[in-house]
Amino acid sequence: MMLDGGAPSEGATAEADGLRQATRSGANWFYWIAGLSLVNSVVQLFGSDYNFIIGLGITQVLDAFAQVTTESVTGSTAAVVRGAALFLDVLVAGVFSLFGLFAGRGRGWAFVVGMILYALDGLIFLFVQEWMSLGFHAFALYGIWAGYSSLRKLQTLGQSVEPVPAPGP
Repeated sequence: MMLDGGAPSEGATAEADGLRQATRSGANWFYWIAGLSLVNSVVQLFGSDYNFIIGLGITQVLDAFAQVTTESVTGSTAAVVRGAALFLDVLVAGVFSLFGLFAGRGRGWAFVVGMILYALDGLIFLFVQEWMSLGFHAFALYGIWAGYSSLRKLQTLGQSVEPVPAPGP
């Protein structure tokens, strides 16, 4: 809503600010997914079974493959296998971090592609019947969707994720 002078009203500014915050909150899910996936990977590659339910299934598959492979080899071969798995884990987590970066900057495609890949990743948990992780995937997808919906509303209002600075005196 605009005032007579063409400046947005306080209500419109407050609404846009709330939508900006909701957009960033949705984008931040990608950072959490990437970070906790890496924590899961490091913990699993060093022999523990503990993990966060928010992590990616694909990194857990890579880590399980590395763990099974290293049981039959020793020495430097085992280190190379673990290192390769960790490299791939970092690569996957990096992609999700980029989704967070671009989604946080108001790029709708990053939300959409990230949600599609995360939903596909959730199919891994469906396949192995890991219901808690699958449920958390659904919860995180809802949070990401809420961010994307907020971005779409911002765009409808003609606003961007980054507020336009007020003119100086």
